[in-house]
Amino acid sequence: MTFPSSTLLILKLVLTPLLIALVTWVGRRWGPGVGGWLMGFPLTSGPVSALLALEYGRAFAAHAAVGTIGGQAADCLFCLVYCLVSQYTGWPLSALAAIVSFFVSIFIWNGVQLSLLFTFAIAVLTISLVFWLLPNRSAALKASATPSWDLPARMIAAAAFVVLLTTFANTLGARLSGLLSPFPLFTVVIAVFTHHQQGAAASTQLLRGVVLGGFAFATFFIVVAVLLPVTGLGWTYLAATAAALVLNSIALHFVHPRQAPLPA
Repeated sequence: MTFPSSTLLILKLVLTPLLIALVTWVGRRWGPGVGGWLMGFPLTSGPVSALLALEYGRAFAAHAAVGTIGGQAADCLFCLVYCLVSQYTGWPLSALAAIVSFFVSIFIWNGVQLSLLFTFAIAVLTISLVFWLLPNRSAALKASATPSWDLPARMIAAAAFVVLLTTFANTLGARLSGLLSPFPLFTVVIAVFTHHQQGAAASTQLLRGVVLGGFAFATFFIVVAVLLPVTGLGWTYLAATAAALVLNSIALHFVHPRQAPLPA
């Protein structure tokens, strides 16, 4: 299936920003834990994967999906470092340390021969270990004024990231493109805002939800890696989405502590 370049550009500019807007609304309505859980879905990496398949072919996207699973392990390390550092300092150093840890992890992953089952097993072990290590702190959440530019800025950043990564994917190669696609662009933005406005305990709740959603994220991409070379795009991403929804619905039961809704 071939899409005109103008159609692909519209998808890049619209799809992920709309998903980010949805996550932002959910986080404000039901609290950072549930917002973080929803961020566990591949809101950026999923659209990027589909766009890679449309632009560069199903084999390229399937190979990239293996890297994306490894990138999710790096994303979990980001969450762990942010939470641990935030217990002792503010959001600037917490974010810096977490981002550095993500890229160090990606550098290591990029030097490893990535087989699908090996990558998936390491990712699941990493998600489990990080979730166990994350502080589980309850805190009274407080509503705070959100700048008017906050949501548009998140949506613009989403579109820019998707356009840049898919544009240079052929140069980066399938594996590195996959590894970079889970870069926690929105996680860090939302974690920083949550940390600044509601405190470190609230950002920890958010990031626990993100890590817990990692099981569904990894499952989404193992389905993509297995099915994409042998079936159509529509059925592949429908099956991957269904698998992620089932796992994340189960995981929602474990989002703790439960938060009262915040004023919109």
